[in-house]
Amino acid sequence: MKHPKKDPYRPPEDAVWYLSLGGAGEIGMNMSLYGTAGKWLMVDCGITFGDETTPGVEIIMPDISFIKDRLDDLLGIVITHGHEDHIGAIPYLWSQLQCPIYATKFTAELIRNKLAQADLKGQVRLIEWLPGGGAEIGPFKCDFIPVTHSIPESQMLTVTTKHGIVLHTGDWKFDPDPIVGAGTDDAKLKALGVDGIMALVGDSTNALVPGHSGSEREVQDGLNTLFEEIHNRIIVTCFSSNIARLKSIAMAAKKQGRYVTLIGRSMWRNAEVAEECGYLPEFNEFLTENEAMQSPRDKIVMICTGCQGEPRSALPRIISSSHPEVELDEGDTVIFSSREIPGNEKAIARLQNRLISEGLNVITQNDAFVHVSGHPAQEELVQLYQWTRPNLALPVHGEARHQMEHARIATECQVPHTLIPQNGQIIRLGPGIHEVVTDVTTGRLGLDGKVLRQLDHAAAKNRRKMSYNGAAVITLVMDARGKVVQSPQVALMGLVDSGLDATVQEDIAAAVHDAVENMPKSTRIDDAAVRHCVAQAARRLLLESHGKKPVMDVHLVRI
Repeated sequence: MKHPKKDPYRPPEDAVWYLSLGGAGEIGMNMSLYGTAGKWLMVDCGITFGDETTPGVEIIMPDISFIKDRLDDLLGIVITHGHEDHIGAIPYLWSQLQCPIYATKFTAELIRNKLAQADLKGQVRLIEWLPGGGAEIGPFKCDFIPVTHSIPESQMLTVTTKHGIVLHTGDWKFDPDPIVGAGTDDAKLKALGVDGIMALVGDSTNALVPGHSGSEREVQDGLNTLFEEIHNRIIVTCFSSNIARLKSIAMAAKKQGRYVTLIGRSMWRNAEVAEECGYLPEFNEFLTENEAMQSPRDKIVMICTGCQGEPRSALPRIISSSHPEVELDEGDTVIFSSREIPGNEKAIARLQNRLISEGLNVITQNDAFVHVSGHPAQEELVQLYQWTRPNLALPVHGEARHQMEHARIATECQVPHTLIPQNGQIIRLGPGIHEVVTDVTTGRLGLDGKVLRQLDHAAAKNRRKMSYNGAAVITLVMDARGKVVQSPQVALMGLVDSGLDATVQEDIAAAVHDAVENMPKSTRIDDAAVRHCVAQAARRLLLESHGKKPVMDVHLVRI
């Protein structure tokens, strides 16, 4: 009788494991797994966004093949807060995971909206915890710790097993005067330092930023001062999930006698959820886009999506005159109340240049106090380590440079051990020994239209190659004996200007014909050999004439 093969990646009884499938060595796409006693617990399930290197792919998420092969051992997903890089993959991946999801009410409502859009309404077991609440999930005792961030009900998470406590920080900051929601529960964090923490898995986004991240109240004061100086229409672009910023803008507008409207579906959806949860009563006073366009320019503040230059978001659509309701006029002022996410700098610069060329005034955080980060700067990291005093620090949620600086800060705070994780590393957190146990295969999935596929899939690779080198399609008709019976047909895409197409096509057709005619007669009846010869001849000519190696598709027809 054969016994089932033992899974070498099954968490042991005598240790706690940590595995990042996304979010280690990068900003965004957060997905962590904690393992012990044969069971796994997932924390967050997020996305990142495509760029010019992923043509046709706007949304990217972790490859979950590792945990999909172990669904019987996956107990659930705990969500720390409602940002896209922590919840955005749920509607795409949950049908493969089929496990309960745990979140606070505000975050749960955001998830429900996403599930409804994905036709998964009512199918997911979504369990709400109070801020600061928690429950036992198998061998894991999970407890939330409320923290301030740029979205309501952000929570740190303690994962307690019989081996000790792990603190998973999620996204956080220390804001002594938050606009929305309660402040950070300092007492719980200090108590953890007394009890003793095995490991801290922490946010590294702003580890390179000295000082303190600043308070949202300061942004509200800065916006109020700025609004007082502007005499035409004001447009503020920010993240739709930054409810504290929406409230700051609304309060500053009201103080200056202006009305507010929201532009962008996600902006309206998130604001409505915030109002339902009691965080944004101002929502009931917001005008529709049409009402705002009928109002005097000096009485309106528009809050819209598009601060990262996303082509389908509201602000790029407005400035390209493709928005159905909203138009801007020369002399209007656009305020970018956000930071640039690494990788988006070019798209943002293009958008700002377009706005300026159309006669609009552009204000960023370099010009006025219009933004504070939702992530901890160096002083806040130091404070957290002084309170919690973990045995081991694992910097995540950052690129390598952020992780290295975070590790340096932890070491200077007398944290005994640091380890910089990478996606795919199974790390033993303790007790006692901490080390990289092994590596598992990880990857990235891209939403290509309606199809979710590996980013290293042949189709994705070919599209990237076509975006840089173009494509050529060659049709060759031969008889069964290997004789070319008509001139090869050539189609070129993204390689030459239309006026030169005919000349280049003729040159390629001639080169292909000559190459095939020079083949030994015995190989002309081999379809694979003919296709290789044709592609090689065409590619050689295009490399010599245009310096390009296009994607090549050879159609061979035998008659």
